[in-house]
Amino acid sequence: MNTDTTDIKHSDHDTTANGSWDGAALPFRVGYGKLMIWYFLLSDAFTFAGFLIAYGTLRFSMASWPVPDFVFSTFPFLEGHHPLLFVTFMTFVLLFSSFTMIRAVQEGHRENRRGVAIWMGLTILGGLGFLGCQAWEWTTLIGKEHMSLTTNPFGTHTEAGVYLNADGTPSDETFEAGDTYLIHRMHLSGGHDAHADAHGGGHGEDAHAADAHAEEAHDDHGDGHHGGHDYAGPGDYPDAMVDERGYIHRKYIPSEGELAGVTVHESFGPKAFGALFFFITGFHGFHVLSGVAFLLVILINVLSGLYVERRNGNEMVEKIGLYWHFVDLVWVFVFLVFYLL
Repeated sequence: MNTDTTDIKHSDHDTTANGSWDGAALPFRVGYGKLMIWYFLLSDAFTFAGFLIAYGTLRFSMASWPVPDFVFSTFPFLEGHHPLLFVTFMTFVLLFSSFTMIRAVQEGHRENRRGVAIWMGLTILGGLGFLGCQAWEWTTLIGKEHMSLTTNPFGTHTEAGVYLNADGTPSDETFEAGDTYLIHRMHLSGGHDAHADAHGGGHGEDAHAADAHAEEAHDDHGDGHHGGHDYAGPGDYPDAMVDERGYIHRKYIPSEGELAGVTVHESFGPKAFGALFFFITGFHGFHVLSGVAFLLVILINVLSGLYVERRNGNEMVEKIGLYWHFVDLVWVFVFLVFYLL
């Protein structure tokens, strides 16, 4: 019996010869760390996509939904109505930080430690600036306009109608279907003064309860628009009702629909708006905050000369750059869905 063995030559598939299967080889010329950051960003993209799709589904399935031009119309130190001006500034700050991150990566490829430090420092400032803007926006919505996870004071009329005068007769203040309004709470000062936005309105107990809390409570802080924060006491709306939480709801008569000719009160907007806004923008803000923390750690390593010893073109700077660009790109979609739809 022939027991000779035949040596199998891997002339065409010799993995040792051509290095295709070497343990130290980099597939697609991409390092392990960079490949893993791409996997993470892909999974995170699916997460954000699910949240934004859920928001869009609820947005277009409800008859009443706040109008972004009305909700996001305030700007620090400016009076009046400025639709989307502040969020546009926020977006510019974040996108500009993406440019500075690009420059940091370029300087990293050149092994220019000083250049990397300067541009990464500017990127960190951009991230902190964006977080500061978001904090101001949240403070305004929560502190001044009393929006929460469960209460949305921004409503939208589903039919045309007219507001009522103090004696219950129709006034000259009319509205069309789709017009938005803001329901404010009373702010007690010294147990006697009460303030509410000129666009206040919604369910409550009695107009006389409002008069009891505000006898001439009138602050002139704007031009009568929501963005100007022109405050008026509940006494300015003696037809309004004040609920147990102090929200002021105005009376009106719809001129169309099932309730045409019937006196009704402005109601709160859909709860989903406030809940989704705080959750999704907060989730994105957490990504920005995490990115700033990572940038600070990597900046310290850059200044210490740690990456110079590796001679790999500051790959860690490039990896954090990928994350930062992803965060900026996600904000573009958040801006589109929340502020433009």
